[in-house]
Amino acid sequence: MRGTVVQSTGNFYDVMLSDERIIICRLKGKFRLDNKKQTNPIAVGDFVMVEADEQNNYSIYEILPRNNYIVRSDIHKKEYKHVIAANIDQTVVIASLRQPRTAHGFIDRVLLTSEVYGIPAKVIFNKHDLYIEKDNNLLQELMYGYNEAGYESFSTSVMANENLEKLHAIFENKCTLITGLSGVGKSSLVNSIFPNLNLRVGEISKYSEKGLHTTTFAHMYRLNKNSFIIDTPGIKEFGLVDIDAYEVGHYFPEIRKEMHNCKFNDCMHINEDGCAIKKLLEEGKFSPTRYISYVTFHEEIKAAKKW
Repeated sequence: MRGTVVQSTGNFYDVMLSDERIIICRLKGKFRLDNKKQTNPIAVGDFVMVEADEQNNYSIYEILPRNNYIVRSDIHKKEYKHVIAANIDQTVVIASLRQPRTAHGFIDRVLLTSEVYGIPAKVIFNKHDLYIEKDNNLLQELMYGYNEAGYESFSTSVMANENLEKLHAIFENKCTLITGLSGVGKSSLVNSIFPNLNLRVGEISKYSEKGLHTTTFAHMYRLNKNSFIIDTPGIKEFGLVDIDAYEVGHYFPEIRKEMHNCKFNDCMHINEDGCAIKKLLEEGKFSPTRYISYVTFHEEIKAAKKW
């Protein structure tokens, strides 16, 4: 039988069959990891073949080829990578500028990772009803930068019923990976447009204004016949893997679009003369926050490759 992995909890896997039944499976034998620095052989979203033994215990005996996947660095071993999910149509980053505040660097890190693995992405700024004037000014600046880069971006609010229909529409007929820091309201948003899911909603720590974790493992939910979401734990950090420093600019769409105008073909867009990106930045035609993220990622990867 063929199924889709909807949750992995270590030694056991919840697999959804075509009739929507969910069965608990174990791996049959030992699966060899082609990449020795990958921590998990099976991820949520993987298509698998399963079989039952005489006692009706199910096991996975084959992992079918992936259309794509997305990874982060392992929490405990930074040189290892952990596959977050597979066979994804899009990534949706849920962010907030208040309670808690999402750093633009986190958003850009997710977008870069999605670009590396060829997965389209969108950026949603939630809890808009809480924003004050300075938040709204920053919101407009950030959304303009993301939209210019080719990432659809808009604000939402469950309390104010803002853009919830628009949000609902982007999930239709797609398998969507939702990510964001704990407390930004991922579960509340999803519950508001798909109330039958009844996802667990977390609280905000009054001491730190940071979200308290409500999701332990990534989990796939079926919204309707052809629509799925993969809800992830509040991931603090997407470690950058499978990329060299000189490649970073190629995964920023707005840099990729203009880099042919640089004086030098190997321009890193940092200190070089005749850099088209720096010129646009000076003219106010390139997002300052996106440029800061670019330089940060470039230097981070460059430093990591030295050891």
